[in-house]
Order: sequence, then C-alpha cells, then structure tokens
Amino acid sequence: MKMLLLLMLFYGSVNSDAVSKPNIIIAMADDLGIGDPGCYGNTTLRTPNIDRIAKGGVKFTQHLAASPLCTPSRAAFLTGRYPIRSGMASRSKVGVFLFSASSGGLPTNEITFAKLLKNQGYSTALIGKWHLGINCNSRDDFCHHPLNHGFDHFYGLPVTNLRDCKPGSGTVFTTAIHMFVFIPLQIVGIALVTLEALNCLGLFRLPHWVFFSCLLLAATIIGLLACFLHFFRPLNCILMRNHEVVQQPMSYDNLTQRLTREALKFINRNTGTPFLLFLSYIHVHTALFSSKEFVGKSKHGIYGDAVEEMDWSIGQILKALDKKKLTNKTLVYFTSDQGAHIEEVTDKGDIHGGSNGIYKGGKANNWEGGIRVPGLLRWPGVLQPGTVIDEPTSNMDLFPTIVKLAGAALPEDRVIDGRDLMPLLQGKILQSEHEFLFHYCNAYLNAVRWHPRNSTSIWKAFFFTPKFKPDDSNGCFPTHVCFCNGHYVTRHNPPLLFDISKDPKERHPLTSKTENHFHEILRVMQEAADNHTKTLSAVPNQLSWGNLLWKPWLQLCCSSSYLSCHCDREAKGRGKGVRL
Repeated sequence: MKMLLLLMLFYGSVNSDAVSKPNIIIAMADDLGIGDPGCYGNTTLRTPNIDRIAKGGVKFTQHLAASPLCTPSRAAFLTGRYPIRSGMASRSKVGVFLFSASSGGLPTNEITFAKLLKNQGYSTALIGKWHLGINCNSRDDFCHHPLNHGFDHFYGLPVTNLRDCKPGSGTVFTTAIHMFVFIPLQIVGIALVTLEALNCLGLFRLPHWVFFSCLLLAATIIGLLACFLHFFRPLNCILMRNHEVVQQPMSYDNLTQRLTREALKFINRNTGTPFLLFLSYIHVHTALFSSKEFVGKSKHGIYGDAVEEMDWSIGQILKALDKKKLTNKTLVYFTSDQGAHIEEVTDKGDIHGGSNGIYKGGKANNWEGGIRVPGLLRWPGVLQPGTVIDEPTSNMDLFPTIVKLAGAALPEDRVIDGRDLMPLLQGKILQSEHEFLFHYCNAYLNAVRWHPRNSTSIWKAFFFTPKFKPDDSNGCFPTHVCFCNGHYVTRHNPPLLFDISKDPKERHPLTSKTENHFHEILRVMQEAADNHTKTLSAVPNQLSWGNLLWKPWLQLCCSSSYLSCHCDREAKGRGKGVRL
C-alpha cells in the first residue's frame, strides 16, 4: 500500500504540468444510479465505455451530488456553490422548473465554470439538457439561457424530459391533478347531488342559476385540465439550437444519436484550440427511449436499453479523441446529476428507475441512494489508471478543479463550496478537503456529513427524513418524489446519526448507548451547520411560485405568428440511424 502511494505521488509530480489548458469533456447522465454502471458492480448492464473511463483513470466511491434533484444539483455543479446561495433551492413542494415559460433560472450574476473557461480562450458547448431557466421578462431576453452563462453553443432541451413529452407514457402531474382537479370535481358533484336531493324532497329550493353555475364550474375545470394536458407537450418539450427553437414538440427519433453527432462536430471543429464540452445526457430520465438499434438489446427492458445507448454515445466520444490524437490532452469526467429515481413506475407496474446499489433511498432525498453518484475521471499521463478513492467528494468540486486547470482565478467575491480535486486525484493529499458537507432537501438543511481529520469515521446526521410510503418501501410512492417539509417528513431530536464508513446502507442509527461520543459528535456537527448557515446571504428565490408558473408572454414558439407552435427543422438528422 505504501509503495502504491509513493508511486502515485511520483506519478503526479512528474505529470501535473504535462498539459496546459487541457480540453475538458463532461458527460453527465440524468437520474443514473450508482448501481447501474459495471465499474460500480453491475453485472447485467453492459457499460464498457463508462467502465473504460474508470479503468483508465480514477473512480470515486463516495462522490456526492450537492442536491438530490435536477435543477438545484445542476446549478451547484456549474457554479461550485450550494444551490441555496443562488436562490436555486425551492421552499415549496416543486423543486425544479417544469415550464419553458417560467421566469426563474440561474441568476445572471452567478459565475459558471463555462464563463471562466471562455475567458481563458476555450470554445464552450452545452449539448443536451439545461433545466436552469430561459427568460426573465420577455420571450427573447434569454437571461437564464446557456449562451448567457458562458457557452458559445447550445443544442438540446432548455427544460427537461418528462413522461408528458412522450405520447402514451402518462403524466408526472398525477398528484397535482388529483389535488386540484379530481377533489374539486368530487366536491362539486357531491354538492349538486345533495342540493338536488333536498330539492326533490321539498326541503330546499335550489335556484336554477346555482345548479347551472356548478355545472359550468365543473365543465371549466375539466376543460382547463384537457387544455393543459393537450398543450403541455408542444409548449414545453422543445429542442433548441442556440436561441432558435428547431423542433416543437421534440421528437425522440434518434435523439441520442443526434446529440452525439453534434458533440462530435464540436470536437472536430476545435482540435486546435482548448475546448469545454458539457454533454448533458437526457438518458435515463423518463420518458425512457432509445434508438431502434438498441431497443430490446439489454436485460433490463427499456431502462437498460437507454443506459446501453448512452454508453455507446460515450464510446463515440472516446473514439473521436483517439482518432484526433486528443486523448492525452483531454480530461474526461463522467457522473450523474443525482441517484436513480426509484419511484418511477408505470401505470402497468413496470419499474422505470435504475439501481442505487446497496444504498437506501433515491432521487429527491438525501439517503445515500439519492446523492451518491458515479464519479469517474480520466486524463492519461496525469491521472494514475485504476485508482480508487473512497474519500467524500462533491460534484461542486469540478468547478474549482477545471477552473484552475484552465489557468483562471477563482472568484473572490463569493463563497465557493467546491474544492480542487487535483491534489487528491494525484495522491498529493490522501484525505478529502471537505471536512464537512451539507445536504439540502430543496432549501432545507437536511443532513450534515463530517469526516474528522484524525479519524476514518464518516458521520452523517439527519435533522429530518422523508416518510416513505408504504413504510417498508425504499421511496415515496405514489407521489413521484419525496417532499422536504411539513407532514411529509419526520423530524429528529436528537438528529439521526450514522457512521457511513461502517454502515453505508444507513440501517443502524447510533445512540448514546452504541456510540460513546454520541453527544460530542452531534455537538460538533450542529456547530458546523450553524457556522455554515451564517455564510448564507438572502437572495431572490428563483423557484418561488411566481417564478415557477407558466407566463404566456415568455412562451417560446417556432412560429413568429404564434398561431401554431409546431415545427421540425431537424427532419433530416432525425431520420438518420447509426452503424453499431
């Protein structure tokens, strides 16, 4: 073991300056569980190209998303800051943007790593999912758009992929429809029946206008629901190229292949200059899909087909680097924005979420399954192949890591929560620079992780935990995701304490009887949480109801007349398959 550490130290010192301004390729899956790739123990899903990154570089086993939900996790990833610092953490049940015509988004005063790399002469591109807002006050101000946050080129989805985007795949709004449509309709129906019965018995005379008003109200509710479901797909499931809507509604035909081709074109255009490519996959967020060459080829149905197609795409990127002789000049990073969405079950009972391995929970909660994600980095000649690091790291760490590699200075006017990974990656330090990490459920501080400098223990204390339904399940069925406050959570006083180093499954909470330093550990963690909270500044809530709701004046449409928001300027590319 000592000899291995010495070799890593020597290897890092020799190669740390081998490449100046390396190319950066970020491949981020959507809702991929840490139990899905082969390099993390899966034996039935085929992920040879993801595994190739692990074999040729470094694998983190305790790599953590800064939030277990798409929008806040991605905001933290791009800025190196907890999402609450930028107002990208909700205080309501809805923690992500659902409409293209919302006014919230990543604030213009936030600094992304794309901005800093662009200032260093990098060509920058985001291909795939954005999900961090589009406009503020008008449909063409693009204040939250990727091109306003340091990317030279954007091709992909401005919002996200939902079941509502794919005909026949159901809706994510089931709970909301039940609460705001079915329940009001039931109340109206019961009221009408009761009043009519009283009228027939002569106990109460029902004016005709009351009866017809109730019928009109019921018809209005049904009509609004029908309009919402009918128009949601064309208005929100769109594909953009820079500021232009090129496909409305978006087609899933060869979509991953189109995104891959776009990424390959970007690499080919920039072989002579440093580049940043953020390939933000739509796989494996539902609605699940895959190109015809991958349908039915995996052992895990349409979910497995989607994972294997994504792996194929990563293989194409790696092949392009080899062909262009850019492999040794490029840092490749693969991760997921949060854990697998285990509550994704169809009306027929088919499971559409992936695997979080041995870990409890999943997307939208801070049990390990919701935040422990793949973390793979490859940079031949600089990072030692086959290295495995068990230290706690965060997806926020990529910000300072690549900013420093690009030769840029970190912003000094704001708190940066991420830490430069290079010393840990190259074996110059053996312990993570994160002594404490803070786990947020939307805007609420949910848990604290503490890795003492003089200990191998990794303590994790929960201030509250979600109520799983049913109680013996591993998620919050059938509400689609776990919520973060109110009667949906159980508060703990004292906090629920685990030693993750010994109990990664979070099955056995500690007590003063099972841990001699129980109260002292909780005291230190509470003090750290209090100190962290003092560093937060009041900022506008980008996920307030006022910012989340649909605003017709912000609606994007591919038709200048707005008479019909249907177009397909991608017809040629959509029809092309790919050779396997």
